[in-house]
Amino acid sequence: MSGDLKLNKIFGAGLATAFAILMVQQVSQAVYTTETPEKAGYFVNAPEEAAAGAEEVELMPDWGTVLPVADLAAGEAAFARCQGCHNVAQGGANGTGPNLYGVVGGPVMHAAGFAYSDAMAAHKAEAPTWGYDELDQFLLAPAKYVPGTKMSFAGLRDTEARVNLIAYLRSQGSGGYAIPAPDPTRQPGAAAPAEGAAPAADGAAAVQGEGAAAPTDGTVGTAPVQEAPAAPPAADSPAPPNA
Repeated sequence: MSGDLKLNKIFGAGLATAFAILMVQQVSQAVYTTETPEKAGYFVNAPEEAAAGAEEVELMPDWGTVLPVADLAAGEAAFARCQGCHNVAQGGANGTGPNLYGVVGGPVMHAAGFAYSDAMAAHKAEAPTWGYDELDQFLLAPAKYVPGTKMSFAGLRDTEARVNLIAYLRSQGSGGYAIPAPDPTRQPGAAAPAEGAAPAADGAAAVQGEGAAAPTDGTVGTAPVQEAPAAPPAADSPAPPNA
């Protein structure tokens, strides 16, 4: 008889414990009831990087200052990434992109027999010559400067690297294309040009995909470098031989 009472006590204690747990759960739900917020999360007003960067205006390189001291060896090393599509040998054949001998200061779409894109043809109507500025902007972001270009190169973001590359290309058959005089308005710390103002210096050329080259004269970097008048620096720059 006593054994049955012991089992009953154990069973009753288990029921009491389960009942206590259920009661605690119900009370907790009643006390800590949560409501779904009308608006989930928090809005963080973070301006896009593009909007912030739009206010920054980078001056074009002062070619009269940077080209005479450019590192040609570094420029040649930078051109190594272009060799899959281009070469700079005088009279060299076109590859995926045109031969770039004499490119600096040469006409856009110079290479006979090369299948340029319609986008490059349209660009030629607006800017027929690969001057320093044009080349610099094309190398910075080809698809942005010439929308629709065949050139798949993403661009060379480092300004010093572009300057060295342009200096190297100039040494390959474009030595007769004048370096403009230094332009104080392009020096570090100079006031940014007014919005919509046209660039003051010479323009630039393409490396990869759809570059342009000046007609060759049979020499490599032997033509004398001529100084252009101080104002404006680019307007009086002579074209390459046989341009």
